[in-house]
Amino acid sequence: MKRLLSRAKTAACAGTLLMLVFALLLGACGSESQTTTTETPEPDGTTTTEAAASMDGFQLAMSELTRLAPAASQADILSVADSMNDFGIDLYGYLATEAGQGNLVFSPSSIAIALAMTHVGAEGVTAEEIAATLHLALEGDAVHQAFNSLDTTLESRSWSQEFPDGRKEGVLVKTANSLWGQHDTVFEKLFLDTLAANYGAGMRLVDYKTAAEQARQAINAWVAEETNDKITDLIPQGTLDAMTRLVLVNAVYLDATWLSQFDPQRTTDGSFTTLSGKTVTTPMMTQTCSYRVADGNGWQAVELPYVGSELAMLLIVPDEGRFSEVEGRLAGGLVDEAATALTSDGEVHLTMPKFEFRTQAGLNNALGALGMTTAFDPSTADFSGMTKEETLYISDVIHEAYIAVDEEGTEAAAATAIVMRAAGMPMEPLVLTIDRPFMFALRDLETGAVLFMGRVTDPTT
Repeated sequence: MKRLLSRAKTAACAGTLLMLVFALLLGACGSESQTTTTETPEPDGTTTTEAAASMDGFQLAMSELTRLAPAASQADILSVADSMNDFGIDLYGYLATEAGQGNLVFSPSSIAIALAMTHVGAEGVTAEEIAATLHLALEGDAVHQAFNSLDTTLESRSWSQEFPDGRKEGVLVKTANSLWGQHDTVFEKLFLDTLAANYGAGMRLVDYKTAAEQARQAINAWVAEETNDKITDLIPQGTLDAMTRLVLVNAVYLDATWLSQFDPQRTTDGSFTTLSGKTVTTPMMTQTCSYRVADGNGWQAVELPYVGSELAMLLIVPDEGRFSEVEGRLAGGLVDEAATALTSDGEVHLTMPKFEFRTQAGLNNALGALGMTTAFDPSTADFSGMTKEETLYISDVIHEAYIAVDEEGTEAAAATAIVMRAAGMPMEPLVLTIDRPFMFALRDLETGAVLFMGRVTDPTT
């Protein structure tokens, strides 16, 4: 598979990346003002003009604040990691139902971070519902400072090395945020300041009113660049129009090599039984290695670490005929249960499929069912923390994710557009053959933050 790291001359043979985009549309005309500055009201009613610079050919309206150094306590970092994981489990249930018997991949962390950015501009009941949907235990600035520190913690996993033969390995984790705002809309200073200080995001100024298609192409190009061309057309043609006012974009990229890579010469075709009972033939990787494993009621689990042993993929394999039962226990904390039950390293003869697929899903119904109702209602939504010129509400949420697992490691991408519109081991090796549907969670081991999760029901599709 094509690797971004080889282009960036950093480490690792395999990668994971994820991307979120929020498109915020509203439906009343904005005021006409200059394109090189953005005026934001102070609490006393006065306005402050933010400095405008140039970035990627776009005017950039910038808060005077720079991104804060991470200052959240470890307890607060773990709190937001737990919040995003709980949110991810909730969302898994709805997406799995919509997927039927199909494969599923999505990014709890990326969706949560993007929703947290939107939460900055929400007020009243709308803000309360977003916080409840995200299971946020923290309040106020503490939430955003904790997300800032979690980003820094994840980025600290990055390292690389190159061997004399030119082979590279390591881990690269990076995050990126950007805002794309209507040039003549007055955005709130506190909104811009919070996003600058905690998410490192300046605002590129575009003209949705007269050039929405050009703005869409520019945003999609940014997304494609950040996802190594895995998500090339996130925002479909016609989604942005003259009523668009703001698009918030969050990207997280992870590129990591397995600590113990599979030998491609040992990969052979094997049988995999799908949820429907159909047997398919698919490439199966195999190796005997020291892995941490666990046994539970109706399931086995194995943890595949990436180099550095700070990130790992946890595979949960239900016993034959018990997939639906075990999958239903995710809401009861199965990922944490399995991770806690992992034993010390021992020899495991592991056989598992290579797989590559993507998931596309609308999240409106899922987020509404999880408690975000006023945000989708033009008569009740309150995003006045973003702008007081017009009323914003969310009209559509689109999510797309991609994952590929092979002998070297993992590569994945995810993107979400939120459109807003106005108005103990045995002596002998354990044999674990994953030839039936299983679930996965790609986790940061210190914080427990889940970057990706999903299931594989048919590796051939």
